[in-house]
Amino acid sequence: MYTFQSRIRYSEVGPDGRLTLESLLDYFQDASTFHSEDLGLGVGYLKEKNMVWVLSSWQIVVERYPQLCENVIVGTAPYAFKGFVGYRNFWMETEAGERLAYANSIWSLMDTVKMTPARPPAEMLEGYRLSEMLPMDYAPRKIAIPDNGQEQEELQVRPHHLDTNGHVNNGQHVRMAMDYIPADWRIRQMRAEYKRQAVLNDRLIPVVAVNTEKTLYTVSLNGEDKRPYSIVEFTGQQYTD
Repeated sequence: MYTFQSRIRYSEVGPDGRLTLESLLDYFQDASTFHSEDLGLGVGYLKEKNMVWVLSSWQIVVERYPQLCENVIVGTAPYAFKGFVGYRNFWMETEAGERLAYANSIWSLMDTVKMTPARPPAEMLEGYRLSEMLPMDYAPRKIAIPDNGQEQEELQVRPHHLDTNGHVNNGQHVRMAMDYIPADWRIRQMRAEYKRQAVLNDRLIPVVAVNTEKTLYTVSLNGEDKRPYSIVEFTGQQYTD
C-alpha cells in the first residue's frame, strides 16, 4: 500500500469549486507512478526491461468531490497478478477518514520489442506487496455499447494528448469523452475500457449514446475503421447542490 497527502489546488477544481473528475483521475495515476518509482519499478526500470504497463480498464466511484483547499490523502495498492495482468485499487479520503472516492483498475504488462504480453519478472512480484481487495461493487471490465449512439465531429490526436509512451494517455480519453456530458451534470461513476492505442495524428470519431433517463452516457471513441479505441461510460445526475 502507498499513500501521499495533498491539498486541492485551484487548478484542479471546476466552476463549482470542487475537484474535477479529470483531476481525481490524475491523482490516482500519480499515486501509482509515485509508488512504482519509490520501489525502483518505475518508468526507467520498465524502459530498461523493454516493458510497459498498459491500462485495460478503469472503474472510479465518487462519493463526494472535495472542495478547494481541502486536505486529502490519496492511496493505492495492487491486489493481484494473474499471468501478465495486474489489478490495482485506488482511493481518496479526508484526514478524518471520510472516503471521498475509490477505484479499481486492470493493467496488462507488454513487451515493447515483441509487442506481446509479458509476465512480471521476479523483482516486480517481490516489490509490489499485495493487499486485500478494496470493498466495492466491482463492475465488469467490458462496457456494452448502446445501439442508439450519434456520431459527433471528428477529433485528431495532438501532441498534448500523448504520454511518455507516445500513446494517448488514458486520462486524455476520459477528458475527450467528458466534452459530451452536460455542464450541469455530476458524475458519480466512470468506467473506461481501453481497446487499442491511439497515436499522434490518429482521427477519433466520438459516438455518444444517452439512456432515456439521462443518467447514463456512453461515449465510444472510434477510429476511421469504426472500431473503438476506448469506450467511456458515465453514470450520474444533474447537480443538486
